[in-house]
Amino acid sequence: MGVKSKKKNTNPPTPNESPETTHIPHHSMMPYKFEPYKPESNEAYMNERQLLHFRSILEAWKKELMQEVDNTIIEMKEASVTVLADPNDRATQEEAFNLELRTRDRERKLIRKIEEALQQIDDKEYGYCESCGVEIGIRRLEARPTAVLCIDCKTLDEIREKRTAQ
Repeated sequence: MGVKSKKKNTNPPTPNESPETTHIPHHSMMPYKFEPYKPESNEAYMNERQLLHFRSILEAWKKELMQEVDNTIIEMKEASVTVLADPNDRATQEEAFNLELRTRDRERKLIRKIEEALQQIDDKEYGYCESCGVEIGIRRLEARPTAVLCIDCKTLDEIREKRTAQ
C-alpha cells in the first residue's frame, strides 16, 4: 500500500492554522464542524491524540453519509407510491431519482474511502503520502480527511491528468 517510509514534513505551517472552530459549509461531502487540532510543542506527528482526532472526524462524516442514504431510501419509497398521471411529472420524478442515485453512488464511493482511512488509522499508516512517504499534514487532512497524497504529489498527479486529457 504505497511507500512505508515516514519522512519528516519540512513544509512550514499554513497561515490559516487558527485555533478557532473551523466551519466548513454543510453539504454531504464533508463534516461541517469540528474543533481544529492544536498540536503541542514537539508533539510527534500522528500520535494517538491526532489519530483519535481524525477518527472522530471520519466516523462523524461516515455516520452523516449513512443517515443520508437511509433518508434517500425512505423518500424514494414514499415518492414511488404516488402514481403520477402526467408524463412530464413522471419524467421529472425519474430525473430526480436518477440525480439522487448518482449522488448516493458518489457517497458510497466516499464511504469506502472513509473506511480505508479508518483502516489506515488502525494500522498506524494514516497521514503519510502513499507516493513519497512524507507527512500529508494536519491541516490538509482536516480539509480532506481521506487524502492519501501530500500536496506536492497531488499537484504532480493533477498536472499529469491535464496533460493526458489534452
